Amino acid sequence: MIKRFAAVLVVLSFVLAGLGVPAIADDVYEFKYAHTQSENHPRSESMVFFEEQLEERSGGRIQVELYFSGTLGQEAEVLEMVRLGNLQGCRGGLFERANPMYLMYTLPFMFANADQVVAVMNSDLGMEINQGALDNGFYIPATGVAGGMRQPTNNIRPITSVADLEGINLRTPPIDVTLRTFQELGANPQQVPYTEVYMALKTGVVDGQENPFSNCVDMKFYEVQKYLSVLNWQVHPDPFYVNPDWYNALPDDLKQIFDEVSRETMNHSNVIWLASEQGYFDILKDKLEVNEIDAEAHAEFVEAVKPVWQYYVDEGMFTWDDINRALEIAGQ
Repeated sequence: MIKRFAAVLVVLSFVLAGLGVPAIADDVYEFKYAHTQSENHPRSESMVFFEEQLEERSGGRIQVELYFSGTLGQEAEVLEMVRLGNLQGCRGGLFERANPMYLMYTLPFMFANADQVVAVMNSDLGMEINQGALDNGFYIPATGVAGGMRQPTNNIRPITSVADLEGINLRTPPIDVTLRTFQELGANPQQVPYTEVYMALKTGVVDGQENPFSNCVDMKFYEVQKYLSVLNWQVHPDPFYVNPDWYNALPDDLKQIFDEVSRETMNHSNVIWLASEQGYFDILKDKLEVNEIDAEAHAEFVEAVKPVWQYYVDEGMFTWDDINRALEIAGQ
């Protein structure tokens, strides 16, 4: 059962709680969590699984409250609340704020499919990247994928080559790799909060956006878009952000239970989210003009984004050894 209260009362309770570790009673710990997707989204479904499993396996010693649909704020706001300790957990974008190495997962056209990324996330390399987030104030027990491969939609024209992106005002998340990629490809990346993208598309503030099929359906972007181009250009990581002070205050037995349930939740999220993508694609095919790029066009895109890969190596965010290690794990 999803526990929901009026947003103003929730915020007030955070203020009253201060920065301490919230406890409902002696030896009972409160875990408040938020993200911006709707209650019907696969991410939300997986967190209901988390709530049920954690409360049952902890014998009720951890009580979970879930807040969806941006109830407590946009992604940047809830992420900062987790960092400060006013909220215990969240999932969503802005992962490079936790560890710039998460950007390696998002390098354009690096992976052929989301399963390859999952293999890297569950490897020793993936665990090392999660551990590195502690330096920036986040405990990340597990990371999954934020849906399937990402695809652009727009109202101007089908994207069949690099030239077709020239001049298109494309809403993107404020992720450095995404911004650099579309600038390199000739588009004009635009910043619009996720929950406001539908209206921005409807009113022409932006021409298009890019997301997995699941998000395009969940947010009903198909109602205000004409073209869907299947580029399979990128996939996003989905770290489970947890406030480290809250986690460290748990007894050792609850830490173990929390970590086990978190890993199972992210694996469950991967399964249901990726399995749902084909169904979401089928919905979009009935509502938008869809095109898929051929091998020649794909090679053109790969060549065009090579400077993006080199930029991050030059900046020292990760090395070619890191990239090659990830590609080997992915089976490439």
